[in-house]
Amino acid sequence: MVIDGLVNLVLGILLLLFPVGAAEILGVPAFKTGFYPSILGAVLFGIGIALLLERFGASKNIRGLGLDGAIVINVCGAGALLLWLVLAPPAMPLRGFVILGAVAVVVLVLGFVESIMK
Repeated sequence: MVIDGLVNLVLGILLLLFPVGAAEILGVPAFKTGFYPSILGAVLFGIGIALLLERFGASKNIRGLGLDGAIVINVCGAGALLLWLVLAPPAMPLRGFVILGAVAVVVLVLGFVESIMK
């Protein structure tokens, strides 16, 4: 759960701080406004905080996002990204496919590992 939370925090911070520049750096499809990446970044950041609260807040009776919720989010998000890359690949550099594919695989593996460990 900690690794999952940290992955979400890092991706969220990247999208929040560099919504337009992140696409160019990562080699993923560009967009004209930073609105949607910023919103996604905020959601990922919130999920990361919720996961870390769930893991470390129990002693203070603080609840966050439970493990089942994290599993569903990981499998849905990574699954959608992998389907998008396979079925409707956008025009982007190989670097973008590698980075997005790696992120999707890492998140999908996290979901499966978490489901086995629960």
